[in-house]
Amino acid sequence: MPDAHPPAADGQAGQPAAGGGDAPPQDRGLPTGGPLTRRDEDSRLLAARLVAARHPGQWVSAAVVLVLFAMLVHTVITNARFQWRVVAEYFFYGSIMRGLVLTLWMTVAVMACGFLLGIGLAAMRLSSNPVLRTLSFVYVWLVRSVPPLVQLLFWYEIASLYPQLSLGIPFGHEFVTVGTAHLFTGVLAAFAGLTVDTAAFSAEIVRGGILSVERGQSEAAEAIGLGRRRIFWRIVLPQAMPAIVPATGNLLIGLLKATSIVSVIAVADLLYSVQLIYQQNFLIMPLLMVATLWYIILTTVLSIGQYFIERYYARGRRRDLGPGRGLWQIAVGNLPVFGRIRHDLAGLA
Repeated sequence: MPDAHPPAADGQAGQPAAGGGDAPPQDRGLPTGGPLTRRDEDSRLLAARLVAARHPGQWVSAAVVLVLFAMLVHTVITNARFQWRVVAEYFFYGSIMRGLVLTLWMTVAVMACGFLLGIGLAAMRLSSNPVLRTLSFVYVWLVRSVPPLVQLLFWYEIASLYPQLSLGIPFGHEFVTVGTAHLFTGVLAAFAGLTVDTAAFSAEIVRGGILSVERGQSEAAEAIGLGRRRIFWRIVLPQAMPAIVPATGNLLIGLLKATSIVSVIAVADLLYSVQLIYQQNFLIMPLLMVATLWYIILTTVLSIGQYFIERYYARGRRRDLGPGRGLWQIAVGNLPVFGRIRHDLAGLA
């Protein structure tokens, strides 16, 4: 009976067929080293200088925006109805300075107390206790659902709901009783209302920052024997701060401007002090410009502080992008594009 698999001839027994997967590159006709092809222009391409992409459309739009901004500045400066002489006269007026001090005090006090309360609410929300989590969630949900002005009016009229506040045994004997009609003045009502509102937003900021840190960081620290307190202060908090600081800075700036709503309950802040003056001399726009300039100055100072704090906490995350390109270098780099466009248009003409 003939063999179904005859042996290979010429000493090729057990060797794969030509072109098989195990054949060496030389047997398959493939080069063993160096590029597959060599072209004369390869050296020129490799030696060519890299040029950044030009964006003439961005420069055209930027020029249009700058022209519009220059027109706005020109009309503000040259419009006599702004009465800049009156603005300069009242810029450091005594009652306005007192209102400015009250605005700054309320901003600092509300932010400090509200943020501390927000940290506690965030800890409750992140705890394993379902009761604390539920209470924190209900507080944040309820406060964020009510406008700040409504909360302010509620605290200002709290005496109509609770004429007295008492301290004593729950559902039992009362040791101290205080009348709320004289307790909740305009300043205290403004402080309470803004603090309650700030605490709700601070709680979400802190909670979001902590959740932005991967759980594996804490697990790795626990694996090497670090305690929970040390893990939080040394590992979790430093990594959460880059997420907490920008939102907190925005909250602080928003709170500074939100203090202007206390004028509706006759708290003599910056805006209310300005209103009292222009209700007497009817110089409404110049005095509103005084308040506007002071708010711009204060928010600018806070923005600068926020920038440096963000830069401090993000120092480990900043990428090394190499030497930056200045405005002049970018403009010079885009000039050939505009020259080519001008030449093409001349050719069409």
